[in-house]
Amino acid sequence: MINLTPICRPFFVARAKELAHHADDLERSQTRVLRTLLHDARSTEMGSKYAFASIGSANEYCSRVPQRPYEAIREDVMRMIRGESDVLWRGVCRRFAQSSGTSDGFSKYVPVTDDSLKRNHFRGSASVVAQYLRLYPDSKVLGGRSFILGGSFASTLSDVPPTVCIGDLSAQLIEKMPGASAMLRIPAKKDVALMADWREKLPALVQASIAADVRTISGVPSWFLTVLREVIKAAEAETIHDVWPNLEVFFHGGIAFGPYRAQYESITDTSKMRYLETYNASEGFFGVQDLRAPGSMLLLPDAGVFYEFDPMDGREPLKSWEVEQGKVYALIITAPNGLWRYPIGDTVRIESVAPLRISIAGRTKLFINAFGEEVMVHNTDAALSATCRELACAADDYTAAPVYTTDGSKGRHQWLVEFSKSPADIAAFAAKLDENLRKQNSDYDAKRSGSIFLDPIEVIEVPGGTFNRWLASTGKLGGQRKVPRLSPDRRIVDPILEMLGGL
Repeated sequence: MINLTPICRPFFVARAKELAHHADDLERSQTRVLRTLLHDARSTEMGSKYAFASIGSANEYCSRVPQRPYEAIREDVMRMIRGESDVLWRGVCRRFAQSSGTSDGFSKYVPVTDDSLKRNHFRGSASVVAQYLRLYPDSKVLGGRSFILGGSFASTLSDVPPTVCIGDLSAQLIEKMPGASAMLRIPAKKDVALMADWREKLPALVQASIAADVRTISGVPSWFLTVLREVIKAAEAETIHDVWPNLEVFFHGGIAFGPYRAQYESITDTSKMRYLETYNASEGFFGVQDLRAPGSMLLLPDAGVFYEFDPMDGREPLKSWEVEQGKVYALIITAPNGLWRYPIGDTVRIESVAPLRISIAGRTKLFINAFGEEVMVHNTDAALSATCRELACAADDYTAAPVYTTDGSKGRHQWLVEFSKSPADIAAFAAKLDENLRKQNSDYDAKRSGSIFLDPIEVIEVPGGTFNRWLASTGKLGGQRKVPRLSPDRRIVDPILEMLGGL
């Protein structure tokens, strides 16, 4: 295959320079994005209701239009699915990304408009390649295939018009992928890439990729780890580079990579493998790692999305050019898919303000605060990574929930963990995890002090495949679906334990 990298490099270099320019002039870029969004939606029902045509500034927009979480737009989205036009966005929308709705258990259907694909998702994807080529000028990434791990069009919604496609965002992107990118994709056949049944899909993915010249892989770390292990097994190899010697980079997102890094390092040639984090959610493509060192992502200021940041302390949300470094905010977006001042449920930490770089701190509703400890996902991810590193073990996945105080015991956190390499002593692992979580979160440390309010963490090792079995039982196995890391109640943990026979 011809190495297209030198041919395409000028286009991506131009994109990287353009992105840097807009990042340096954040207020002007974001104001221009908002102005375009308001103009394009001025004749929609939403635009008429809030008189978009007369809004003259970002401050006026934020004061006139209320925040609109999914509960406020659910019926409007259902009208769009039924074929009504000019509701939340101009025209008729025929594609919707099904989100598992992990915070409340109900599926959400995010409009995927032609404008959102062009201005946001595909522009974001181009930005990823642009940043990678900028960071690694020696790359030959376009000289082979890109293995993109996608979902399917399996939907939990019935009575959908035949002209409407509902499914995972990754399936929507694969279906609409521009021709040049589609030519480099593995698996090449859409019917394989979009299979819904993972019992059939996994061996089909292995067969489609094992003999290919794979240069990049893209997807969720937990899911791709399973695929890579199966490829290695089928090839009777030691590492994935024994199968794909030209593999350069993993473009990953969806969940924190920290807990998986050691496992990827164990099955790759670390001298060849690179990693680049992306922030690509069902609601939009928001950021990409632009430094070699992990830990932060450049917020895309010119990719069709207007951002606000809620300090979650009763104050009004801030614009992107008003945030403070080191602070954690809930992210609010306005985008060309009809989401207006929409809180997506993620919290982000501001790593730098010029340019604006962020890291994902967790979910606004995925936390444990049963005892005033305010533990969030970035705390537990960091504690688990440190514990696995110190005890030479590896965790594939986990979920945690509170065990409430009874007459005979104090409260505690209970973790269910799937290990690919189990610790020698699960009790010692739990003690070290508790110690590391105390280092990560001062509120948890205070509640654990002297075991007066909280007992140490309890860890239950569950068999491999447990979380996939649970996801399958809920109809949410595959694609971008994942078990919530944390829950403020026991709606997830108890059914899993019941499924296992009450370990």
